[in-house]
Amino acid sequence: MQTNFSLAQLMDPQVAESEKILRACVHCGFCTATCPTYVLLGDELDSPRGRIYLIKDMLEQERPASKDVVKHVDRCLSCLSCMTTCPSGVHYMHLVDHARDHIEKTYKRPLADRAIRAMLARVLTDPGLFRLAVVAGKLARPLAPVLHAVGLTRLAAMLRLTPRSKPAPPSDGSRKVFPAEGVKRGRVALLAGCIGPVLSASTNEATIRLLNRHGIEVVVAEGEGCCGSLVHHMGREEQALAQAKNTIDAWTREIEGEGVDAILVTVSGCGTTIKDYGFMLREDAAYADKAKRVSSLARDVSEYLATLELKAVATVPGLTVAYHAACSLQHGQKVVHAPKDLLFKLGFVVKDIAENHLCCGSAGTYNILQPAIANRLRDRKVANIERLAADVIAAGNIGCMTQIASGTATPVVHTVELIDWATGGPTPGPLVGLGA
Repeated sequence: MQTNFSLAQLMDPQVAESEKILRACVHCGFCTATCPTYVLLGDELDSPRGRIYLIKDMLEQERPASKDVVKHVDRCLSCLSCMTTCPSGVHYMHLVDHARDHIEKTYKRPLADRAIRAMLARVLTDPGLFRLAVVAGKLARPLAPVLHAVGLTRLAAMLRLTPRSKPAPPSDGSRKVFPAEGVKRGRVALLAGCIGPVLSASTNEATIRLLNRHGIEVVVAEGEGCCGSLVHHMGREEQALAQAKNTIDAWTREIEGEGVDAILVTVSGCGTTIKDYGFMLREDAAYADKAKRVSSLARDVSEYLATLELKAVATVPGLTVAYHAACSLQHGQKVVHAPKDLLFKLGFVVKDIAENHLCCGSAGTYNILQPAIANRLRDRKVANIERLAADVIAAGNIGCMTQIASGTATPVVHTVELIDWATGGPTPGPLVGLGA
């Protein structure tokens, strides 16, 4: 793609990077076939190629974001399926992140939009506030149909996504070390996270049990906090970088202290961002090297488990698993085979879901901010899953788990919970009553 940025514009490292990405695009349109919003809406401007044109024009002309540009960029899920499809290696993720940053700096959203975004950025990244919000959401959940009927669709979406189960008790945020059983074979840091511990504390609990049984010491770093992923994809770059730096500092203390072999992440949306810290902070003299080191150590939990010798000790009698490949895992991190291979080797019958490349509609805060599109994608995903008649759905991202669970009665658990169970851990909660 031909670009027309001035030399002065290209002095900005962010603009220079976006210009390089734009020039890689050859207009082939392969991305349209795998873009969820284009598949649903059929609008070229709701495809990666269309958004690229909009972003190019906005950045080249140095103009504030228009209402039309905001509409189509907001509709992007950042699922990154286009990056998997693209034959030219266009790094769409960095381009759309730049566009969102530009939108937040140059476009004044309607008051209601600003309010809900500010609320999500504050509440979802603070486990204490989020826990209170979940409790309130459980009580107010019956009001969802009423809110939807009067046009408050985003508030209705939030209530419908509130899990029926009781949120996990709060953590004090202190440093915690979980020693290896038997001979110590390694040491890892584990991202506690902000949403996961409230909605699915069992995921990290299963991870710790599993690793400890296999000789791996696990540390949760003191003061770690939110990784910045949620607000990063909302265009709130200042907040995202502050949260990233805080997390980097927490892990750096462990790296430079007793050391770690890897930093493990059980929420693939967070993992994609953490692996990108080196890029995000490349121009920050104080953090560039530390960020790069953290990114180099970051692993999805399935990547690390694939390096261990796991042995099945529990019987999983022909349990059929529909494996949902989270977009942030398969497209963002290119982790495709490890989760399925682990489940298969431990005795599960693993089935791929039709159209597995298409997003379930979760995408961070997308299922709240764009509920109509998100619900259509969820229903499409659930229909494909239920054709498999699986006993359980496995996924590696809490957002996907929550989204899919809101549309099906089939139990949804994190992949690591099944692996923990098969290697000696307890039966995952959702499966206890199924005779599994």
